[in-house]
Amino acid sequence: MSKIYLPRRAVLAAVPALVAAPYIARAQSKPEKTKVVLAVGGKSALYYLPLTIAERKGFFKDAGLDLEINDFQGGSKSLEALMGGSADVTAGAYEHTLRMQQRGQAIKGFVLMGRGMQIAIGLRKEVAAKVKGPADIKGMKFGVSAPGSSTHMLLLSWAAKGGLKATDVVAIGVGAGATVVAAIEKGQVDGVSQTDPALTILQDKGMIDIKVDTRTAKGNQEVFGGFFPAACLYCQPSFLTKNPNTAQALATAIVRADEWLQTAAPADVAKTVPEAYLLGDQKIYEKSFAGVRECISPDGTMPAGAQENCMKFLVGADPKFAADKDKIKIADTWTNEFAQRAKKHA
Repeated sequence: MSKIYLPRRAVLAAVPALVAAPYIARAQSKPEKTKVVLAVGGKSALYYLPLTIAERKGFFKDAGLDLEINDFQGGSKSLEALMGGSADVTAGAYEHTLRMQQRGQAIKGFVLMGRGMQIAIGLRKEVAAKVKGPADIKGMKFGVSAPGSSTHMLLLSWAAKGGLKATDVVAIGVGAGATVVAAIEKGQVDGVSQTDPALTILQDKGMIDIKVDTRTAKGNQEVFGGFFPAACLYCQPSFLTKNPNTAQALATAIVRADEWLQTAAPADVAKTVPEAYLLGDQKIYEKSFAGVRECISPDGTMPAGAQENCMKFLVGADPKFAADKDKIKIADTWTNEFAQRAKKHA
């Protein structure tokens, strides 16, 4: 049999592709693990809408998965489930991958749901007039989804811009959805750092004034300088190594949801999610979705520069993280491999 020789350029060109695809190189089509437990914190929020759409429209089942979703109060709690071994995968904020690496624990994101933070800080009307800038919120109580979650970090970032320390503001975990609205209505907090649709409901009722807003592309540009990686699926690296087909199935389902949401009518989205997610007002829910749609990832991949924007955000919000920033390896916290492959089949 005659030997086949490839031009040297062709061989060298193939090497980066092999290096960039360490998981799919071993993958078969059938998921290795069909029963998957996923943890999420505040699933009813629009922040996690692609997850709910993938679930409700059967995209996970189409990919061969039997997905169990456990909903916690906030992102920090769902992260704990992953690290404690009670969940295989977490739907949470990308920033957790960086913060866990700071602590010497590796987790890796592999499909993006949000390319904008989609969180805003609002103050009750009664106190808003007294606040000219972040320095004025010293001593105030804010409702966040859970201490340590992205809602909390945005609050700390804003406070830091006013020269305040983390201990100068009080963060109270109030979950997401109806409990956020109740916390403001009952005067339990001075303000909230939260996601939609709760924020839009409070705005529509005239109960809060928004001070920081990352629910639009413009808002993310103003606050972070561009795209900001928000909700994603992340897991421990060993899960990707042992279950590349399962991870691919998860990514494919989320990318299908991302793509569907780019053109879906707000009314169709409202009809797809559980009725309880509407918080009693479908029109406000539709308005909320229309407002954040541009912050939903169109294809599940990490935009160029977005990880760096997240790093800058954490450095500004957390002095301890800033002290350790040089030991963080951004490249180890994300792979686009699964989302890129999913784009071809979604």
